[in-house]
Amino acid sequence: MSIFTALCAIFGCTAKGFVSVDADEFAREIAKSGVQLVDVRTAEEYANGHIPNAVNVDVYQPDFAKQIAKLDKKQTVALYCRSGRRSKSAAEQAVKLGFKVVELDGGILSWQGELER
Repeated sequence: MSIFTALCAIFGCTAKGFVSVDADEFAREIAKSGVQLVDVRTAEEYANGHIPNAVNVDVYQPDFAKQIAKLDKKQTVALYCRSGRRSKSAAEQAVKLGFKVVELDGGILSWQGELER
């Protein structure tokens, strides 16, 4: 059973095909080897503080799908934004591109871990 399948069994996948998890579960997921961590906020928001090792791909940019498509489809993509709204939209787009996605429900506002600047 894949990690994604197990998460779906535990947390339930949304109708959109991705898993939304709380901050504790998100921290466990991004600690795993091979998970691609993506902050979908603006560059300014990212610069003000982001989860360590996250790459910034702004969901509002017209080339968002093109940038996300460059990631490895064999590995899970973990997405977050400020409050969870943009990352859910980004997750839907990533799923359409063939990615397995875990999304931080509540966004970085719910994050209790370390931040980089």
